[in-house]
Amino acid sequence: MEPAPTIHRNIREICAEEEKVLASRSMAARIGDLIATQAGKMWFIMAHVAWFAIWIVLNLTINGKFDPFPFSLLTMIVSLESIFLSLFILMSQNRSSAQADQRNHLDLQINLLSEDENTKMILMLQALCKHHQLSIADDPEIAALAQRTNVRDVVEDLKKHLPGTESTPTVGGS
Repeated sequence: MEPAPTIHRNIREICAEEEKVLASRSMAARIGDLIATQAGKMWFIMAHVAWFAIWIVLNLTINGKFDPFPFSLLTMIVSLESIFLSLFILMSQNRSSAQADQRNHLDLQINLLSEDENTKMILMLQALCKHHQLSIADDPEIAALAQRTNVRDVVEDLKKHLPGTESTPTVGGS
């Protein structure tokens, strides 16, 4: 079964937005993302295994021994690399987290809009059912669904009932 044209449109819009966000990154962010991405790949691990093995073998077998056991120079180089690699990964994660926060806010806005639209549709359907004197028009569950959802009430109710959410801030920071 072929997906609906709206699905293709939505995919194109999402991809265009992603491309725009990626293109708007600073050069430092692009470099940080590239380093963080490459550091998580097998070739990076294998290159380090080879580098460490060669370093250790050379320093245990050659006469000049530029870094004798316990390999203080190697330890310093690896420590510096770890510091910088951690910073690049944190920078990339911070950017990704900010982007995820923006997506979550967009999701929330769309969900709230959908909630309002659905409430209006229920009200219209309820009016049609009343006009045609259908008994479902007086269903108390439909009457409850036709009420606008108060987001703050939902958040407060969740805080009271979900485990571990006692100190979660409410919508709007209050």
